[in-house]
Parts: sequence; structure tokens; C-alpha cells
Amino acid sequence: MKLSTEEIKKIFIESGALLEGHFRLTSGRHSDKYIQCARVLMEPKYTSALCGHLAEAFKEENIEVVIGPATGGIILSYEMASQLGVPSLFTERVDGKMALRRNFKIEPGQKVLVVEDVVTTGGSVKEVVDIVKENGGIVVGIALLVDRSNGKVDLDARIEACLSMDVKSYEANECPLCKAGLPIVKPGSRVIN
Repeated sequence: MKLSTEEIKKIFIESGALLEGHFRLTSGRHSDKYIQCARVLMEPKYTSALCGHLAEAFKEENIEVVIGPATGGIILSYEMASQLGVPSLFTERVDGKMALRRNFKIEPGQKVLVVEDVVTTGGSVKEVVDIVKENGGIVVGIALLVDRSNGKVDLDARIEACLSMDVKSYEANECPLCKAGLPIVKPGSRVIN
């Protein structure tokens, strides 16, 4: 089911997923805005609607498996796979490196859709894409809930995002929020130094 931009924004607002403050992102960069996709994903009705929107964009691609990085991509992988009628896999970090575990396999030539909740620099998604390619899979596309780069990140595949935002982020040593003395938070955790 295709959603309008207004319907998508309404989901993020109603779920309380958009946060404002001073945040340390997974990439290590700092920002004054943070999308807490866990707030969207905790509601099956929102997850189903957003994944339905993304599944519609890939329905003609003959996807054979969906994969996402733990933890943000696990729920998305499952729901996207459910909507596309294919298996769901996820990757996990082992000694700091993304890996397939749990006897998950990608077969050579298999058409794969990579999913993730939020992309800023695309680091985790790039690691998943590399795993798919190393196993002989074909990355058909990448489905995102939120593209924080506003289309600037290059993931070497077709990208579809529910929400694309131009959110400023800064290297820690250049962050104006740090210079202003605002306390920093890594969402889901306490204030950090």
C-alpha cells in the first residue's frame, strides 16, 4: 500500500519518533535531531504500513530474501519478508564486524533486498551489502525507514526510503552543540561525556 509523504510524516509524529536535542549518532557524528525508529517499530500498525509502502516499491523485483543488520533491521527484515512472502535474515556483529550467523545463508544468484531503519553515513548497510555480494547474492535494492542523508549517501544500489531528511550532523570536534555546552545523549542511554 503506497502512502503519501503526509501520511508517513504523520506516523513518525504520532509515534513520537522524532527527537530534538544533542545526540551522538551510531556513526559517531553529532546532531540536533534524532529519529528513534524503535518508537515506530513498537507499533505493529505503523511497521506494517511503512513496510507495505516499501514493499510496493519492490514488488516487481522478484525478491527472494530480505536481510537487515541487527538490531535496527531485524523487525524491518521480518515484516518486509512477510509482506513479500520470502525468508527474513539478519546480520550481527562478531568481533566488531558484521557477519551472517545462526546458519543463515545467501545462495549465489539470490535476489536480495537489504533493509535498515535509519541511514546517516550508510556504514552498517554497506557492511550488509558486502556480505550479500561475498556470498554471491544480488542486491536488488535497499529499503529504509529514514534516509538522514537526504539522498546523499551512495550505497551502490537502488534506494527507497519512507522519509528522506536533510538533518545536519557534525564531527564531534566541530559540533556547535558541544561548543555551546549542551549535554549529549546517545538515544536509549544516559548522558555521556
